[in-house]
Amino acid sequence: MEIKTVINDKLNKLLEVETDDKYTVEAVYYRGDTLCISTQLGCPVRCSFCASGKEGLIRNLSDREIILQYELAILDGLEISNIAFAGIGEPLLNWENTKKAFNYFKEKGLKCSFYTTGFPTKNFEELLEINHNGITLSLHAVDEEKRKKLIPYGEPIEKILDIFKKHLDKLSNRKRKQYSVGYLLIKDVNDTEEELEKLAEISKWLGVGVSLLKYNEIEGIPYKTTSDEDYEKAFLKLKSLGVRTTLSNRYRTRKIGGCGTLMINRLTEKNN
Repeated sequence: MEIKTVINDKLNKLLEVETDDKYTVEAVYYRGDTLCISTQLGCPVRCSFCASGKEGLIRNLSDREIILQYELAILDGLEISNIAFAGIGEPLLNWENTKKAFNYFKEKGLKCSFYTTGFPTKNFEELLEINHNGITLSLHAVDEEKRKKLIPYGEPIEKILDIFKKHLDKLSNRKRKQYSVGYLLIKDVNDTEEELEKLAEISKWLGVGVSLLKYNEIEGIPYKTTSDEDYEKAFLKLKSLGVRTTLSNRYRTRKIGGCGTLMINRLTEKNN
């Protein structure tokens, strides 16, 4: 593997890493200390709002290919203390290789966090028990039918939340701060007051905060981003309902390298 190119937009660095079989997979360096890495070439979950799974899954990355994203970034001069398993792919669907890479990073003294849809639940249960530094459960809808449209190959909401709740009930309030529910706010899709109120109920029932993400529009995908004003209103609504809420940081709202924008073979597509 090698870094094929580095795209800078002043806020973050998009690393395109070429595999030995000539695919390019993307990782993102942001905040001056964090590398967001990919675990699959494409994604079988195929969230309808996400560029990463638009073409489905090509193959899993090996544990070595996951680790090499970090090692090549280090060789490129980047200082890294945090690894986010939040790039292309669902880490739980390449769980054995992801675990091997996770153990390697922990041995290096790195902090490791995960973003996951919770699918499949057997691996989600195992993830909850390992020595991670944070897990965000990507919920994105409070209604089962709507979530199925957004995350076609995920698990039912009730099943995932039940597993999450049973684990969280064993933890202290301090430990629970390592966990959150991710909610990608999409204009006219999941942004009604009723949905936000239901999201607040779920968050308080679990005893965790909400990571309220702002959707990045992607060419060829029909969803629209919410306005800055409406995004702030949603944030204030959740806060008023007693929910610990964080907003997308500036690194997650980039058109390239932001949440939901990573893809495979961007170079190939540019050159064709």
